[in-house]
Amino acid sequence: MYHLAAKAIISGILIAAASELAKRYPGFGALIASLPLVSVLGMIWLWHDRRDPVNMAAHTQATFWFVLPSLPFFLLIPWMLRHGVGFWLALAAGCALTIMLYLIMTFALSRVGIPL
Repeated sequence: MYHLAAKAIISGILIAAASELAKRYPGFGALIASLPLVSVLGMIWLWHDRRDPVNMAAHTQATFWFVLPSLPFFLLIPWMLRHGVGFWLALAAGCALTIMLYLIMTFALSRVGIPL
């Protein structure tokens, strides 16, 4: 239980630090947020819990393929905000687009023999 709490605290501190930096320095906060910290931490936690190179390789490869359809999220939201759409609606639209693109990516990769 302590291990899970430590993972949550460390992960939460990094997210909080990025959001606090973004208040004062939006570009620097974006840089911190764009780092694959969640992926790196996830890999560290996964490796700590299960030292399985095959599982880790599958995890990192799947992460790569799921990053690609998530990128339009970061273009749609600012476009919508600049065109007067409210934050919550823009965020919901970005999430919906990402989910749709995840489904398309999963289907397309399964058709060419790449399992996720």
